[in-house]
Amino acid sequence: MSPPVAPPGWSRWLVPPAALSVHLSIGQAYAWSVFKPPLESALGLSGTQSALPFQLGIVMLGLSAAFGGTLVERNGPRWAMTVALICFSSGFLLSALGAATEQYWLIVLGYGFVGGIGLGIGYISPVSTLIKWFPDRPGMATGIAIMGFGGGALIASPWSAQMLESFGSDSSGIALAFLVHGLTYAVFMTLGVLLVRVPRTEKPVEGAPSALAGPQVSARSAVRTPQFWCLWVVLCMNVTAGIGILEKAAPMITDFFAGTSTPVSVSAAAGFVALLSAANMAGRIGWSSTSDLIGRKNIYRVYLGVGAVMYALIALFGDSSKPLFILCALVILSFYGGGFATVPAYLKDLFGTYQVGAIHGRLLTAWSTAGVLGPLIVNWIADRQEDAGKHGSSLYGMSFVIMIGLLVVGFVANELVRPVNARHHIPAPRQEAVDVQRQQSESA
Repeated sequence: MSPPVAPPGWSRWLVPPAALSVHLSIGQAYAWSVFKPPLESALGLSGTQSALPFQLGIVMLGLSAAFGGTLVERNGPRWAMTVALICFSSGFLLSALGAATEQYWLIVLGYGFVGGIGLGIGYISPVSTLIKWFPDRPGMATGIAIMGFGGGALIASPWSAQMLESFGSDSSGIALAFLVHGLTYAVFMTLGVLLVRVPRTEKPVEGAPSALAGPQVSARSAVRTPQFWCLWVVLCMNVTAGIGILEKAAPMITDFFAGTSTPVSVSAAAGFVALLSAANMAGRIGWSSTSDLIGRKNIYRVYLGVGAVMYALIALFGDSSKPLFILCALVILSFYGGGFATVPAYLKDLFGTYQVGAIHGRLLTAWSTAGVLGPLIVNWIADRQEDAGKHGSSLYGMSFVIMIGLLVVGFVANELVRPVNARHHIPAPRQEAVDVQRQQSESA
């Protein structure tokens, strides 16, 4: 499946909707916490066990993005979106079978393993293409698309809650909800497959810089630089801090205010998940666009430094003020989303556009690590605290202190990022050959 080249006069603003159709679909992963309580009740699972499909999905996201990044660069966005469609939808269908037969391992296999591959390939499928279409505003361009991944739960959370209410929260109701998800997302993602195009030249916009301007670094060389690993730590710490709240959002806000005069209902908890998704989505376009103005390093200083302050406020005062708890959580999730949307542009600044998609895929192994660390820290500590007889906000105090420490580590790693040494750049003659080869392939 060759990359579809845009015809003359093709508007670059048609590419972000293609990316959004995929990212809004796979962004359903952020609504997993809505399924946690029904699964725990229907199948007798602990909080740690019910988080496993989500954790494995994030692990597979990072691994498939890392190993498939070069294939995505070689085969183009349409191929990648097709693979993502097949895997993500099939994952839901397998999960539906697992729920219907009460075989939890099938849900883990379907949603976590197969669906996780769809998450990874789908996530990186439009990134390199968008950077090529928008060399003048890479932060904004990637923010628009990756905004969809953050906003997927804004649609999926209330939609899933409504289906569980209509179909029932037993195993058969969960199975039917999974089935509807798989079929609906398959149709929606097809729109992106049909619409996506790659630019004909390296300068798709008059007056904009060339997408291939500046030093270029291959994916193989990039992973040998300290800059890559500093960014790996930055992304891992930022994601761990955000995903720890996001994965357990619904039960967390319920626990925090269970003993107060204003407890949180199930429907209100689902609404809180939707609010977090909105903040996640808004942060992806808002903060990443801001990074085009103030620089990538400065915006990550905000994500990591202010994020640590927000966690401290929740730990100290969150259980005494519902508005404060919600506000701090929304800010943390906006930074979480902004970090994802800004990192492709950060990579472009450091390594150029040559194989930026493959480099981005390798960097997403940090997300895989964080996908295990964040939920594991929060769920394991909450389970241990509950076994010790504690309840309410005391279930999460130690977790929040750990998150503050991780954000500080990420802040330090960001300060260590410097321009890439020239010895890692593609030599000029080779770079010119690469540029010519790319132009020929795109105009063929």
